[in-house]
Amino acid sequence: MQVLDTIPFAPDAEQLLRAAHLSEAGEDIAAQVRELVAEACRVARPKAVCEVCYLEAKRAGAVDFGGVTWTSRVLRANLDTVERVFVHVATCGTELAGLAVPAGDFLLDYCLDLIKQQALNAAHRHLSEYLADRHALGKTAAMGPGSLADWPITEQTKLFSVIGDVERLIGVTLTESCLMIPNKSISGIIYPTEVSFTSCQLCPREVCSNRRAAFDAELAAGYGL
Repeated sequence: MQVLDTIPFAPDAEQLLRAAHLSEAGEDIAAQVRELVAEACRVARPKAVCEVCYLEAKRAGAVDFGGVTWTSRVLRANLDTVERVFVHVATCGTELAGLAVPAGDFLLDYCLDLIKQQALNAAHRHLSEYLADRHALGKTAAMGPGSLADWPITEQTKLFSVIGDVERLIGVTLTESCLMIPNKSISGIIYPTEVSFTSCQLCPREVCSNRRAAFDAELAAGYGL
């Protein structure tokens, strides 16, 4: 078990103002944003936890690791030649999730959301760099439950069971609908690969602010989707 809870994170107020399109905002608003960033710098503790698992069995449409069976044709195909995977959860941290802004201040609330996303990005980037260095990983890809209909979000419960007490380790909990709290958290598996892959390539949804790659109908057909 690898717990990373001393991850460097120092958001930049001026960069945040630009990201929020507030560079030309009045000084009062800029001062509030700078104060929020200063408080975030003081309390933020992005975190990640990871468990190394070795593949135990492979069958049609399913694969075993971590003592459980995972049902997904795409996951099974992507792990066809893989021997080990890295089951992980990364989060912005409960400290930022508990940072409050004045009720009804949608602008500051939006800025806080951007800070949380930056903290999550820092946690995931730190985890990736840690795994690359610690385990001599080259090129990798990642998948997460709920990213595709082929791998439903209900398998989050299996992922959390493999890691153990995720709440105690890094403060992340699952709701009854398998959503994570804090909401700026991600989970999934990282695995070594020679082939670039992102779940977005298999998702036909046209409107998505998180899309990282275009839908590839030919690739989706190759997976039998």
